[in-house]
Amino acid sequence: MSLIREVAPTDPALAPLIAAHLTLMRASSPACSVHAMDAGALAGAGVRFFAVFEGGDAVAMGALKGLASGEGELKSMHVRSDRRGKGLADVVLARLLDAARKAGMARVSLETGSQEAFAPARAFYARHGFEMCRPFEGYADDPNSVFMTRVL
Repeated sequence: MSLIREVAPTDPALAPLIAAHLTLMRASSPACSVHAMDAGALAGAGVRFFAVFEGGDAVAMGALKGLASGEGELKSMHVRSDRRGKGLADVVLARLLDAARKAGMARVSLETGSQEAFAPARAFYARHGFEMCRPFEGYADDPNSVFMTRVL
């Protein structure tokens, strides 16, 4: 049985999942276009972090970062490779969108890669109502990035 809960990203139980995410992001994009956050950055002010646990193992995660505009940004969505295709990304996204709504955010946006490795992520977000948009708070045009947004 899977359980999603809000946790500190610095919890040692999350280290393998965060490391896998960072390794994948660094292998899939040029260094100048990797916007993934490590555990310390995810523990920063204005970021809420959620993880799905099966037993004691973290198997999926995602974060919601508050932006100066009052909107939100999705960060670090990741499902462990051996648990993909089981609906865990849907669970994480639903929890993040719920947290955004409860925080009074009217919109959430995200940055993901433009490379083929990110095609499943782009399709996933599109299925959940996200549309392409211009770079938002703190981002610049980058041929290696795709920006997506959704009104809540």
